[in-house]
Amino acid sequence: MPTSQGRILTGIGGWNYAPWRGVFYPKGLPQAQELRYAGERLTSIEINATFYGSQKPATFRKWAGEVPDGFVFSLKGPRFATNRRVLAEAGDSIQRFLDSGIAELGEKLGPLLWQFAPAKKFDAADFGKFLELLPGKLDQQKLRHVVEVRHDSFRMPDFVALLRKFDTPVVFAEHASYPAIADITGDFVYARLQKGQEKLATGYPPKALDAWAARAKLWAKGGAPADLPVIDERSKPKKQPRDVFIYFIHEAKVRMPAAAMALIERLK
Repeated sequence: MPTSQGRILTGIGGWNYAPWRGVFYPKGLPQAQELRYAGERLTSIEINATFYGSQKPATFRKWAGEVPDGFVFSLKGPRFATNRRVLAEAGDSIQRFLDSGIAELGEKLGPLLWQFAPAKKFDAADFGKFLELLPGKLDQQKLRHVVEVRHDSFRMPDFVALLRKFDTPVVFAEHASYPAIADITGDFVYARLQKGQEKLATGYPPKALDAWAARAKLWAKGGAPADLPVIDERSKPKKQPRDVFIYFIHEAKVRMPAAAMALIERLK
């Protein structure tokens, strides 16, 4: 029987962060056990290391072995693919990333996040060529791609239409300056929440966490929150269950594991 709701996976960016020791991680916990500890308390982690350089197949295999069944890693695609003037020329960089061993994550391989520089402007033809380079499968394994754009020129219906053509989601960025685009353009939703407050034990006020829990549940059931900004108000996405990925990152980073755990509690 088809499910009436997608999975909601919640976590943080990375797991090696010294200020988390003694705050999120217990004092004295060996660094080698941090991923295992995080994996028992969160449901997903967004890996940033893949943005800066290639990892080895054995590394992906090791990561997969340290987290429970059902846990999912999102991987940030390499900067060599996205930080370039002509995106249509990114094919070799994309392929090297796909061939680096990411398939070793198996069922724990989540979305591949392609993040673009804040100065990168929207060029419909070139961005379309980039999307054409993103394969739907790696061998027999399905791949899910999501893009994060950070320049206001992307805030236009043509961009939303292009993403829908390729069934590719755009990151909803809760950020002080990056464009917030909540249009649903693919079969899953990906949000990066970057307005944490260090003075709060859970990083976000309870009411804000309540609101994100409600939005996550609505997304998972195929709906769209009415309180988030969309670019194309005329086009309504197909109502279908969607997996939802929510990451607490960047601002007030020391509190982000607590924020993720607080949201997970609200989703139970």
